[in-house]
Order: sequence, then structure tokens, then C-alpha cells
Amino acid sequence: MSEEKKTDDHDGSAAPSGKNPLLVVLVLVNTLAVCAIGFFQFQNHKKLNSVTTAADVMQQQVAGEGHGEAGGEKAAGGEGGEKAAGGEGGEHGGGAAKESSVKTDGLMYPIDPFTANLAQGDGPKRYIRISLVLKFTKETKKEEVDARKPQISDAIISMLNAKKPEELLKREGKEYLKEEIKSAINNFMIDGHLEDIFYVGFQIN
Repeated sequence: MSEEKKTDDHDGSAAPSGKNPLLVVLVLVNTLAVCAIGFFQFQNHKKLNSVTTAADVMQQQVAGEGHGEAGGEKAAGGEGGEKAAGGEGGEHGGGAAKESSVKTDGLMYPIDPFTANLAQGDGPKRYIRISLVLKFTKETKKEEVDARKPQISDAIISMLNAKKPEELLKREGKEYLKEEIKSAINNFMIDGHLEDIFYVGFQIN
């Protein structure tokens, strides 16, 4: 009787220990299955998001092309509608642009700074340090001015040598000197024409 009881106790205690590994295996399998399902769902969701993004990009491109075509039509129609609507502003703007082009039109030719003696006055002998920029008409060729540069320098120096310091210290004297230089240079220019002179440096010592 005792042996049977011991046998039963032994069988009863062995049964639970035999079920525990199986339970662990089932739990692991279930966990792996859940993980696998979650992974596939995540991949599927990511794939769907990428498809949606591509579709959004296509929509943006289509919308951009639509705006571009509308802008082209607006630009094409601007020739008639916007130009007519902004006629007064265009007139003023055109006048300003025309004025600017007139100011910058022509050949600007700088003369390097040089020193010349002035005519002897009542006081000590004095000299002038001067730098000029000559403005020729737009038809003037730079090659002709380069060829005439020695004559230009000689004409300017000769006129300065004949001027007294008190003459050039006055504004009227400076302006009259410009007119004299223009007249002298235009006498030996063939195709070109000097129309203005700018003082860049003007110092009497």
C-alpha cells in the first residue's frame, strides 16, 4: 500500500514538471508569432506611407505645372492688360530709365594725375596737381583717343601753364578751363567728339 502511494506521489510530482517546458515553448511560440505579425504590419504601414508620399509629390508637381501655366497666361496677358493698367507708371519708369541711359552714354576716358606749373603771379611760383575724366560721345572710338593722348596731354598742360592761380581758384575759372580744353581737343579729333570734362582731382600749391 505504501509503495503504491509512493508511486502515485512520484507520478503526481513528475507531471507538473513535465508540463512546464511545454508551457514555456508555447509562450515563446506565441510571442514570436505576435512579433512577426507586428513586424509585417509595420512594414505594410511603412509601404503604404511611402506610396502616399509619392502620390502627394505627384499632386504637388501637377499643381506646380498648373500654376506655371496660369503664370504664363498672366505674363502673356500682361502685355495687353497689365501694360494698359500700369500705363502711367510705365511712362514715369521709362522716363527715369531714359534719363539714366543718357547720363551714362558715351566713352569715359580717365587722364592720369599729373602736375603742371601755373603762370607766374604776384607771389611765388605755384603749380597745380590735376586729374581728369574726359567724356566723349558714344560714336567715339577708344583707339582714336588712345592715339591722340599725347596731343590731349599737351593741350591741357599748355592751357594750365597760361593760367594764374587766382583764376583757377574761382568756380567760373574752372568752368572756363573746361570749355577751353574741350575746344582744343575737338580741334584735332576726327571721328570722336569731347562733350564733357570731370575734375577728379584739383589741387593748387
